[in-house]
Amino acid sequence: MEQKIITLSHGSGGLLSWRLIKELILKYFSDPILKRLEDSAELAVNSKNLAFTTDSYVVNPIFFPGGDIGKLAICGTINDLAMKGAIPQFISFSLIIEEGFSLYELERIIKSASTTAKKAGVRIVCGDTKVVEKGKADKLFITTSGIGRIKKILNKEYIKPGDKVIISGTIGDHGITIMNERLNLNLKGDLTSDCAPLNLVTNRIFTEEFDIHFMRDPTRGGVASALNEAIDGTRLGILIHEEWVPIKPAVKGACEILGLDPLYIANEGKFIAILNSADSERFLHFLKKFSLSRNARIIGEVTDKLSGVWLKTIIGGMRPVLQLEAEGLPRIC
Repeated sequence: MEQKIITLSHGSGGLLSWRLIKELILKYFSDPILKRLEDSAELAVNSKNLAFTTDSYVVNPIFFPGGDIGKLAICGTINDLAMKGAIPQFISFSLIIEEGFSLYELERIIKSASTTAKKAGVRIVCGDTKVVEKGKADKLFITTSGIGRIKKILNKEYIKPGDKVIISGTIGDHGITIMNERLNLNLKGDLTSDCAPLNLVTNRIFTEEFDIHFMRDPTRGGVASALNEAIDGTRLGILIHEEWVPIKPAVKGACEILGLDPLYIANEGKFIAILNSADSERFLHFLKKFSLSRNARIIGEVTDKLSGVWLKTIIGGMRPVLQLEAEGLPRIC
């Protein structure tokens, strides 16, 4: 019998990733906190609620318009904490470096990570460095962990019919930028990664009285995967209006040329918020005060009349927005 093996698709954030986690990893790692499968674990320590997260970064290429692997690692960890309703505070930063890697490029990456952390107001407090033989890694891999203090309790169990779905800005920027660089497509226009620390916005959000039920940054698998995860295990549906979804012309054009659906393209500086309809317009107005979320839009609503995620197209049709088996472009982050 042929032995089953791991493929790149198992790390893409799609259905194969979820099956690997649920059918193999959770078979042996059975902690109830882990089983929630949230981007950050919620821990009660001395009567304080803390968020704890960890992630690894293997993006290719390691430098791209709008960022690099160092900036991405800091932003990704901060953003996972922020989506748990936390104020990010501390980060660990560990390196696996391939023999022969340029010290000049390594310094660029370390400096970028440091600058990003300082801008976001988080401290890099520990880490590790390993060097492996040439050919045993692809230049540089980074693993980060982060801790933050939970300020706002968020849970998908709070989502209810009538809630509005808001995206903080244009979608698909990061994934299309990485694809353009990696495949040397030479697509023209404003193709720049949106990589950014979202706590510059969310720290302010959590000081306000907004009735937010759930937040998620739509990274691997894009908006489609994030919304499917939001209602997984519920009897609710989400209806997205295609004409309401903000997309840069260059990204939209690239998706049309490549035959891609921007709803599935990765983002690294956007978040989705699902909140009480009564608060949605006030929340939207608040978001537009910040440069990172000035293009925020309401893109849909939660409903109990449908099951799953659906898109109402510009011409008035309806189509399901399903969770993909695997993202088309691996090593996106």
